[in-house]
Formats: sequence, C-alpha cells, structure tokens
Amino acid sequence: MSSSPLFTSQPFPPPHRPPPTTTSPLSGARPPPEKLVFLLDKCRNFTQIRQIQAVILRQGYENNPILNFKLQKSYSSIGRFDRSVVLFRKMDEPNVFFYTDIINAYSSRGFRFEAFELYVQMLCNGVEPNVYTFSSLLKSCGIKDGVLLHSQAIKFGFDGDLFVRTGLLDLYAKSGDVVSARQLFDTMPERSLVALTAMLTCYAKFGALDEARVLFDGMTEKDVVCWNVMIDGYAQHGRPNDALVLFRQMLKTKLRANEITTLSVLSACGQLGALELGKWVHSYIVNNGIRVNVHVGTALIDMYGKCGSLEDARLVFEGLSSKDVVAWNSMIVSYAMHGFSREALNLFDEMCKMRFRPSDITFIGVLNACAHAGLVPEGKRLFGLMKNGYNIEPKIEHYGCMVNLLGRAGHLEEAYELIKGMNVDPDSILLGTLLSACRLHGNIALGEEIAKFLINRDLATDGTYVLLSNLYARAGDWDGVAKVRAMMKDKGIRKEPGCSSIEVCNKVHEFLAGDLTHPKSKEIYAKLDEIENRLKAQGYCPQIDSVLHDVGEREKERSLGVHSERLAIAFGLISTTPNTTIKIVKNLRVCSDCHTVTKLISQITGRRIVVRDRNRFHHFENGVCSCGDYW
Repeated sequence: MSSSPLFTSQPFPPPHRPPPTTTSPLSGARPPPEKLVFLLDKCRNFTQIRQIQAVILRQGYENNPILNFKLQKSYSSIGRFDRSVVLFRKMDEPNVFFYTDIINAYSSRGFRFEAFELYVQMLCNGVEPNVYTFSSLLKSCGIKDGVLLHSQAIKFGFDGDLFVRTGLLDLYAKSGDVVSARQLFDTMPERSLVALTAMLTCYAKFGALDEARVLFDGMTEKDVVCWNVMIDGYAQHGRPNDALVLFRQMLKTKLRANEITTLSVLSACGQLGALELGKWVHSYIVNNGIRVNVHVGTALIDMYGKCGSLEDARLVFEGLSSKDVVAWNSMIVSYAMHGFSREALNLFDEMCKMRFRPSDITFIGVLNACAHAGLVPEGKRLFGLMKNGYNIEPKIEHYGCMVNLLGRAGHLEEAYELIKGMNVDPDSILLGTLLSACRLHGNIALGEEIAKFLINRDLATDGTYVLLSNLYARAGDWDGVAKVRAMMKDKGIRKEPGCSSIEVCNKVHEFLAGDLTHPKSKEIYAKLDEIENRLKAQGYCPQIDSVLHDVGEREKERSLGVHSERLAIAFGLISTTPNTTIKIVKNLRVCSDCHTVTKLISQITGRRIVVRDRNRFHHFENGVCSCGDYW
C-alpha cells in the first residue's frame, strides 16, 4: 500500500491560533490620563519616561496640563533637567506650578540668575507666585536678592508662612546677619526643627556659642544635625573640651554619630592632642560602619599628626584607596610639624610624580619643613617653583614661611628685604616672625624698628611686646624691659599665660605656670623637687637669662621651675607606668631652659616625651630632641 499523508506517524497539525498577546500597562484601549499620571510617578529612569511621553504624543494628550507637569517633574527628578526646560519652553501659558517647578530645579542646582530671571518673567506674564515659589528661590539666593524677596513675600502676604519664614531665617543666618535672623526667629509663632536648627547654626557659625547653647539646651527635639552643629561650633571656635563633653552627652542619648560628627570630634581631639580619645573615635568609625573616605581619612591623618603619632597618620594615609591633594597636604604638613623635613620633601616629590598638582597649602607645608631644618637653598627653590612652575601667587602665609626660614638661619636683612618687596601689606604675624628672629640673634636695632612700626600702626599684639621685652632682657637692658611693661600696662595688654595639657586615662588635664589647683598638686611639686635634685646632679644650670624680670637669681630659678610644661611632665611621670610615652601640648613656644630640662628628664627617666608647642613638635628621647636644637 502506498503511503498516504493520512496514515503518517506524525500527529495532525494543530488548528491555527493567533499568537498569544503580551500584557502591557499601555496596550489595549486608549489609556486614560490618570493611568499615565500614575505610571509617571512610578518611573525611575530615562527610558521609561521617554516611552510614556511617546504614548502621550500618540494619544493626543500633549496639551494636557497635568500630564505635562508630571512629565516635566519626572525628567527633573532623574537629573534630566535639560528635558524639563525643553518641555517648559514649549508651553504657551505655563501656570504657577510649572514656573515654580522649573525655578526650584534651577535654584537647587545653584543657577541663581536663571531662577530669578524666570521669576521676573513669571510676574511680567501676570502669574502670581505661591509660597513654594519663594521657598524655591530662597534656596540659592544671596543676601541682597534675599532682602528683595523678603519684601516681595510681604507684598504677596506670604511672609507669615512657616516655610517662607524658615527660608528667610536660613538665608539671614547663612549670610551672618544675626540680628535679622533673630528678629525673624523671635516673631515666629511656630518654630519647626528646621527653623531651630537654622538659628542654632547662625549662632554657632559666627561664634555666639553661649547663645547657641541656651537655644540648644531648650530644644525638646534634637536630631543628629543639631548635635553636629553645636559640637562643630565648639570645635571651630577654640573650645575643643566643650566639643568633646557634648559628644559624650550625645552618645548617652543613644544617637549614632555620622561622618559630620566624627570630623568635628577629630578636629577637637587634634586641638587638644588627645591621642587616646582620637584612637577611640577611630575605632568608633570602623565599628559603626562610617566609611573612611578621603574626608574622614584626611581628618584622621590631621588628628594623628597633631596628637604626635606620625606612625598612625602614615598608616591611615597608606590605607586610603583614593587620595586627593588635601590628603597629601595633610601628611606633608604633619611631617613638617614634627620636624621630619626630609620625609615631607620626599613625599612632595612623590606627590608630584603621581601627577597631583600642588596647592598653596602644599607649599606652606614644604616651606615650613625647610624652615624647621634650616634648608635655605631648598626653601628658595620651592618658593620660586611655586610662582614659576605652578603659577601660584604667594600669599602672606608663604612669605611668613620664607621670613621664618631666613630669619632663623640668621639672614635677617634678606628677610626684611623680602617683606619690603611683597605685593601685599605685612601683618602683625609676619612682622612678629621677623621680630622673633631678631630676638634669637640679638639684633636689637632691627627688632626695635619692627616693634615701633607695629605699635605706631596699632598692629601690636601681646606677643609683640613680649618679644621686644625678651629682646631687651637678653641684652640685659632692664630699663628697656621696664619701659615695655609700662606700655603694656598703660594699654591694658596682658601676656597670654602659658598653658600645657596632658591626656591621662582619656581625660585631658591642663596646667598654668605655677598652678596649684590640680588635686594632685602636692605630689606634682614633690616630683618636681625630686627631678630638680637629679638634674643638678647631672650638672644642669638654669638659663635664668630667659626670665623677663629684674629679680634675684633664686627667684628666676623658681620661676623657671614651675613652667606649665614641667608641671604637666611631672604629672605624667606620677600618673603613668614606666616606659609610657608622655605627650604634652603647650599653647606657647617652649623656652630654651625648658627645652634643655626636658632633654635631661628624658635621659634620667628613660621616658620618651613628645611636646607640641605653638610652632612644632619636639620628640625628646635619651637626652636628644628631634629638632636638633633648631627651633
């Protein structure tokens, strides 16, 4: 039998059916505008928005104001501000919502001029603003434009709105107009947390810390931002102890610190030289998932450098996956501050090889490194490289580094000529640097000339008078010393008292010269007497010429023996275990006698002593200082 298709082993073909349809939110009947609005609210990327815009055009909804408004906002929300602007420009008669949205987009991106231009266009077209228009404009405007907006808000009757008043308060606060900010704040019938934070920021930023604290303590609700503002205010205005106390209080409330908190607290630790607390903060950062990015890393480098632990600073520096010029600067400055000048210069060379462009701060670091080691030729080369190689115009800080370098090396006239040839007016700090060099090298004539210049122009500080008095005292001119002291008394100028601090068991202890207020004063002075006897057995002879009083030798010796750093060292010796490094922070420059004594104490006790004074770090070990007696 012949084969037939009817008798094949293959099954019959299935009846024909149309292919299955894939369901789509936009398929089928014409979607209503409400559904497209819903879908636009759900869009998270450019492709999705473009697809819905295509449907809007195909379905003839291009003139639907609600859809156009949603489309405009959707493009802005994903960062395609250009598309929002195109849609806005195509509108024949945009209403206040379209204007406000595009003004907000401009303002949020810092395009202040364009935002105001649109506001003026809006008014010219007869469209009245609403409260959100003003809130949007206030985000980026300066104080002059803000005052104009304030009057406009009053004109339209929106000055009583909480959002508008908060925006105006924030504007006045950021611009430093504390009086206007306070007037607005006092007349607010309702104060939101945002308004309270704005006023708190205003006080803290401009140094009114006591007023800020009263406001802070009176707040019933405090978020981490409020705590950060207060802590940072203390840290930035020279009250690091208060910053750390408040930080501890914050942790007791169970609030978690964030990156901003740690930056402020690390700054406070650096100012105090509180290494142990700084290490604790570092561990807190690691254990609480705060990322050690370049900002946190740089703050850690700065803290460890100022607390005397270059090893830890370098470990953090090496561990940073991405470094910017600020991180390099921080490490270079740390090396320079400790007197490790060659290491600072080598790091500078490495930085340049890595194609990082040095900044003005970089050159302050390397010039200071040269000044601390007396590297005059190298300093001159770098000063020239800054101008000719990197086109960085020297600032007064760079001239100060050069004057310090030349002055300490004894090139007083060259330093003076450099000052006279500057393209900026010298300030009291710069001239004080040269005056200090005159004292160091005994150049009374030039010292008197500089001091008179400062005094006659009302630029003299307490340091000016102290240096001049020191200059006369070193030359044995006690009449000159008496004359300077009489001038200080007439002008009501008081010498800044010497103050030294030491951290023991996570607590910072502070001492003034001749201090008797510490609970362990009796033990401290007993230790000082013991040290003095051991020093004299080593042949130590007090350098009484550094005492600025015309009194007997015994009185001068007593005066030297109770300098603040000696009290801090004695406290460190009785409060820590043998072989522990003692770290001291002093607000003034270490005097030559204390420098000699500290070298001897490091030798007779076998302790390593690190002292940070106003100018630099000194590492004392086995009777030798890292500065090589050049400071």
